[in-house]
Amino acid sequence: MTDGAAWGIADGYHDAGGVWQDTPAEATAAVLAAMGADGDAPPAPPPMWFVRAGETHPMWGPCQLVLEDGTDLGTHGALPGDVPLGYHDLIPNDGGPTTRLVITPGRCTLPERAWGFSAQLYALRSAASWGIGDLGDLRDLARWSASVGARSMLLNPLHANAPVSPQEPSPYFASSRRFRNILALRIADVPGARELASELAAVDVAARALNTSATIDRDAVLTFKLAALGHVWDDVATSTVARAAFDAWRANRGLDLERFATYCALTELYGASWPAWPVSLRRPDAGGVAQAAEQLAPRIEFHAWCQWLLDQQMATAAAQGVGLIGDLAVGFRPDGYDAWCDQDLLASGCRIGAPPDTFNPGGQDWGLPPYIPWKLRAARYEPFIAALRANLTHLAGLRIDHVMGLFRLYWIPPSAPAGGGAYVRYPSNEIFDLLALEAARAGAFVVGEDLGTVEEGVGEELAERQLLGCKLVWFEKDPPAKWPTAALGTVTTHDLPTAAGVWTGADPISRKRVGVAEDPDAQTWFRSRLRLATGLVDGAPVDDVLVGVHRALSASPALIRLATLDDCVAALEPPNMPGTVDERPNWRLPLPMTLEQLMADPTVAEIAAAMNDGNDAPAEPPSAAAADVATDDVAS
Repeated sequence: MTDGAAWGIADGYHDAGGVWQDTPAEATAAVLAAMGADGDAPPAPPPMWFVRAGETHPMWGPCQLVLEDGTDLGTHGALPGDVPLGYHDLIPNDGGPTTRLVITPGRCTLPERAWGFSAQLYALRSAASWGIGDLGDLRDLARWSASVGARSMLLNPLHANAPVSPQEPSPYFASSRRFRNILALRIADVPGARELASELAAVDVAARALNTSATIDRDAVLTFKLAALGHVWDDVATSTVARAAFDAWRANRGLDLERFATYCALTELYGASWPAWPVSLRRPDAGGVAQAAEQLAPRIEFHAWCQWLLDQQMATAAAQGVGLIGDLAVGFRPDGYDAWCDQDLLASGCRIGAPPDTFNPGGQDWGLPPYIPWKLRAARYEPFIAALRANLTHLAGLRIDHVMGLFRLYWIPPSAPAGGGAYVRYPSNEIFDLLALEAARAGAFVVGEDLGTVEEGVGEELAERQLLGCKLVWFEKDPPAKWPTAALGTVTTHDLPTAAGVWTGADPISRKRVGVAEDPDAQTWFRSRLRLATGLVDGAPVDDVLVGVHRALSASPALIRLATLDDCVAALEPPNMPGTVDERPNWRLPLPMTLEQLMADPTVAEIAAAMNDGNDAPAEPPSAAAADVATDDVAS
């Protein structure tokens, strides 16, 4: 029988309680089959050599060194120490295979100490919104945040969905991590839209009426935005002057943009799920796709233009004095764009998730397809690099969702339940080298979302690589003042109760209403964390608790400290409750006040003032990195 370990399959794992759990033999066999395992070990990939910047090494023989930009540095017998950061080629004089040389800083750069807000952008409606928070709202929020002293802001993933209904509400189950979501566009800011204001007036009125809905209707938003964008595009497409900047940007983005725009045009004909398309269209390199692209050229141009608009509006939002932090989801849906492009690199039918734990005794199935480690490396990590670049553009930082997935992922084989999976290891050293290189090129820092079952050694590796870990008031035994420096600190996350929900008792009531079993011990623990942080006793006004817990957060030496907008406006329910799909409108709840109300709210102002109070808090040296957190996996 093929040895699972040789293919990266772990023989077991320590669960959240520290108990060793063996990998079932049937799970190993099923994962091997999904990998296409044939033989004692994976095939040898094209050679890659990862070297820290400034190092010099002897080589295996004389090689021609060609830099990423095409510069030929001639033949060398030893690697020079001044090769710039990037992806270069070593071409052996003896005719052997070319080695991809990756010069990397190896470590990320830590940010300056700052505080800010954490926002689910879709939930941030304003008077100008079309039923959903958009990049115009982000621009205005960032400008206001800077005015009250904030210097950082974390956003939910803005990954792209197919431009058809039904729209997927979860930002963590998108079609593509390489492109942005068309729903985030502010139509009024699109070049040419103001000149067509009278023609768009009826759409504008109808779309703004969506702001009165108790939940976010993404399908209706999409209908209105596509109609308006199509109207503007009719003008832009025929104007040489109006489209000059777009044409230049499009040419620079290359094949991936063309493929994505083609995919979008095809979804408008055949639906979002490519496995259900005609056979001739199910691969991006198929002749049928090239033929269809010729016929769909105007629509492909339109969808490429939409991505240019997103790029322009994100750049404007990022220029308001607040460093934006993006969020890279752990994966993508199995029938979307990224899976269409990378289908040969994915384990078909497998899903990633989390093994059973106290809160999820059946395990968690996130429905996301995993990359096969040896095939990803054989592709020289191009999909991972593309995702990093797309999500670092215009941003000051990047949060890596479920950062433990860069070390290993829990694979659930086809037809198996969530508890019947196996951990599969990835070449983490090389992956972190790539992450450090792309972050350095973008001038960005990196946050590793390390909340969950953290295996031994992960905390130390994140510290060595200078990624910030995550610290939550909910999960820490110590008050924020005792947290480490190399961290992003906040009260809660999108999957966990809000401070107001816990303090008022609304959270367990809302969970019971949708069939989530109440955990009295968890609620007791959460309340105790608020009392510890604030010094307040039960019965204190909720506004006092919100201000108090953020004042405690501001005193943390953590380099980045964030107040979630949900906590700032005393929201009683979180954006998402794991384990519920149809029971509640996950990822569809707007904030209980508008952007204009938020910026004028006295409690929000007090929270901002409290966060400012901690700007001079002493910081520990960066070497005092993240302490381990052993809590249960939180599904995104």
